[in-house]
Amino acid sequence: MYLHIGDDSCILEKDVVGIFDLEVTTTMKTTGEFLHISQEEGFTVNAVNRGEMPKSFILADTEGVSRVYISPVSTATLYKRYVHNQEKRKING
Repeated sequence: MYLHIGDDSCILEKDVVGIFDLEVTTTMKTTGEFLHISQEEGFTVNAVNRGEMPKSFILADTEGVSRVYISPVSTATLYKRYVHNQEKRKING
């Protein structure tokens, strides 16, 4: 199933490595460096519309290619969407 991460962007749930809160994690030097390098290297995908604030980032690995998705959706909402999709999968088999 797909996980909607904002701005008409979706990623496959199976590709998600982790979902991180930008406010909490960017206070750590290593995370800030990681995000800076991923942007410089072209691994960052921005799913934030003009006027929206980024709230989270999603680390994903698709067929061996790592991507960092910057999202306006909170980690709590992304988690709820993920759990909802898991429940739907159980019901539909």
